Amino acid sequence: MTETRSAGPTTQIGSTHSQTDVLTIRGRDTLSEIVGQKTFTETFFFIVTGNMPSAGQTACFDACLTILMDHGLTPSALVARLTEDSVPEDMQVAISAGLLLVANRHVGTMSGAGRLLAEGAANDGDPRVWAAKIVADHRAQKKRLPGFGHPHYAPVDPRAARLFEVAREAGCAGRHIDLIKLLEEEIEKSMGKHLTLNVTGAMAAVLGEIGFPVEAMRGVAVVSRAAGLVAHIVEEKQTGLARHLINFADQAVIVTKPEAG
Repeated sequence: MTETRSAGPTTQIGSTHSQTDVLTIRGRDTLSEIVGQKTFTETFFFIVTGNMPSAGQTACFDACLTILMDHGLTPSALVARLTEDSVPEDMQVAISAGLLLVANRHVGTMSGAGRLLAEGAANDGDPRVWAAKIVADHRAQKKRLPGFGHPHYAPVDPRAARLFEVAREAGCAGRHIDLIKLLEEEIEKSMGKHLTLNVTGAMAAVLGEIGFPVEAMRGVAVVSRAAGLVAHIVEEKQTGLARHLINFADQAVIVTKPEAG
């Protein structure tokens, strides 16, 4: 029998669900080559990039997946808990609501930093000149450099430092990490004060070192934070913290009665 193929776009990610005699991920047999053989971290990297990671890449990618899993009662956790209070039957609704806050202000800023570092890695000139220009351009446009600054961690974000340690130990530290450290130095030189290199900037550098695509970097934060939100939602079912948040909000409202007349 001659196999027929669609004349339109195709996918190599996995076999179709209607083919019950075959189950694959990127051409590998899911049941015999993936399940029980590869970790979730390895498989996530593989299904996105098409390359099975080395031991060093796996260590770095796993660290990136783990480090943003939770950071307490963040906006995403609060929204997930409040949504759980209103829609307790469907966990996916609360998780989805919380994940909507993985964006440019919270959690997801590694995308912007990743784009800058990819540009810097492709630049053939003096990397310090490149870094100085990037800082000058952002200052002139009054734009924040993604991956820098934190309201609580100063002068060092220990999560960023730990990611760089993992990368060094795994033999993956290289140009991207060097570039973001140069940006850190040029920011301080330009501003006359230190600006913390935060965990999302470090993640962008480490993910760049292991060849994870820039357009998928925010997805790492989404997958990571989703796991943490599951824990918050389960705890919310047990403690009802959202009720206290709602009561607190109620007490913060000042009602001015209209004047009679």
